[in-house]
Amino acid sequence: MSVPPVQGDIPVTDNVTEGGAGHFKVIETKGHHDTYLSEQSEPEHDGFDGNNPFENPDHAEHWRQLYEDAQYECRHVFDAALTWTQDEEKRIVRKLDWRVCLWACVMFFGLQVDRGNLVQAVSDNMLDELGLNTNDYNYGNSVFLISFLLAELPSQLVSKKFGPDRWIPMQICLWSIVACSQFWLNGRGSFLATRALLGALEGGFIPDVVLWLSYFYTSRELPIRLSYFWTTLSVTSIVTSLLAFALLHMRGVLGYSGWRWLFLVEGLITLIVGISSFFYMPASAVQTKTWFRPNGWFTDRDVSIVVNRVLRDDPSKGDMHNRQPITPGRLWEALKDYDLWPLYALGLVIFIPHAPPSKYITLTLKSLGYGTFNTNLLTIPSSIGHIVTLIVITRVSEYFNERTLVSMSQPIWTLPCMIALRFWPGSNTDAWGTYAVVTVLLSYPYCHAILVGWTSKNSNNVGTRSVSAALYNMSVQLDGIIANFIYVDEDKPLYRRGNAVLIGINLLAILLFIFTKLYYVWRNNQRDRVWFAMTEEERRHYVRTTTLRGSRRLDFRFAH
Repeated sequence: MSVPPVQGDIPVTDNVTEGGAGHFKVIETKGHHDTYLSEQSEPEHDGFDGNNPFENPDHAEHWRQLYEDAQYECRHVFDAALTWTQDEEKRIVRKLDWRVCLWACVMFFGLQVDRGNLVQAVSDNMLDELGLNTNDYNYGNSVFLISFLLAELPSQLVSKKFGPDRWIPMQICLWSIVACSQFWLNGRGSFLATRALLGALEGGFIPDVVLWLSYFYTSRELPIRLSYFWTTLSVTSIVTSLLAFALLHMRGVLGYSGWRWLFLVEGLITLIVGISSFFYMPASAVQTKTWFRPNGWFTDRDVSIVVNRVLRDDPSKGDMHNRQPITPGRLWEALKDYDLWPLYALGLVIFIPHAPPSKYITLTLKSLGYGTFNTNLLTIPSSIGHIVTLIVITRVSEYFNERTLVSMSQPIWTLPCMIALRFWPGSNTDAWGTYAVVTVLLSYPYCHAILVGWTSKNSNNVGTRSVSAALYNMSVQLDGIIANFIYVDEDKPLYRRGNAVLIGINLLAILLFIFTKLYYVWRNNQRDRVWFAMTEEERRHYVRTTTLRGSRRLDFRFAH
């Protein structure tokens, strides 16, 4: 068999439909009878219609009927023949960025404020005042993550039933009330109780927002938007560090400690975000007109472009209504999709190495002699570095259309820092040297946005995508739970044993990335052999009649 050509050098003879539509085209090599599934590239002329999987009238009718049967909320604007210019599309994407992506970042700011401000609170002697030690601190973080993890899948199922535009604002309002209540903490019991409630109410938020974003963006655009989304994590760390500098100075106001005011004020900020989200989150592109927004966000033509560009990128995004629940059958089908398990394994391991140094940075700096207020300000440089490397790594991944090897730069970056923390004689004794190593470590290129978009792309089905997003995020929470027990009280202040464990996990992360790359290459080659052995008529018949969904289809190829 000849080497498959690059798409664009040869004529398109047929479009793969259903689960694989929009991602791959069946193309015929010049002078040969071989066919190959090639990932679609961006059009080289005005308009996205150059990559239209609905050009074949039979395929267009197939999808039109499927959208009608599913009662897809945007089905009335589906138009297989619609054309538009690149300038129109760029203008609409800019509008989506300002309206949709920006508000997703604001909501994520609300999440990170309330789940991340414990790091600032403990810099203000919170542990001593509540009679807690660092093991209790670890337990609190673990209780939060366990609750967060257990709520992931139920929250995603609730969101799919009632719509993320309704469920997400409710989540934010509820957890902000709990966040405010931390003002009245009085000991270990109340500390653990609020940690559990916060985790239960915040769990599922991230996959819920990712699902909502996928309604508006194509698979190529989503990882970049998710990089902005997770950039908010670092921006929040900078903002809350500055806020902490001010709020912790309120110690003594009305007789209360500064960390209590920190929880109360930041919880109220999140409550404002939650209430506003009821008004800023439309259910879909065709539902932006409401009583308080009578003109909506888009013209009728804009709505058609927004909907059809997403469907041409991935027709399966219309195979469920946005208020349609996931059935037990679909849930089980998604759970047993073993081809996504390598991504879950990555989520379980790759974020452990940086987690203990990140959670302990304020405690470490205080132990090295820095004051409460300087400690919070000194966390800002690593947050800035984190923003830069996150955006760079995601852009590089998009440019080269490469996920595994680019994402592997994260554990490669952290490995020498972990070695320094374990074996350098000045580790945790030399104040500025330790600060420099930890700052470089926490400026690592965060590959989370790439993996979330990667999981979504390899799901290739709305029902599977909803579940896989939750399962991937659950694996990340398990990652965090494991990380909470690596730095323990009896190992401080040098944490030699903990850092040795982190080095081993870091090496495992690199091996897992290599395994994932090889696995998806092998799976694609395995399917190629079967697909290429079929005649053109057999392939057409398969596309028309198969009942397999999403990534289980023979005509789907995994991204790697």
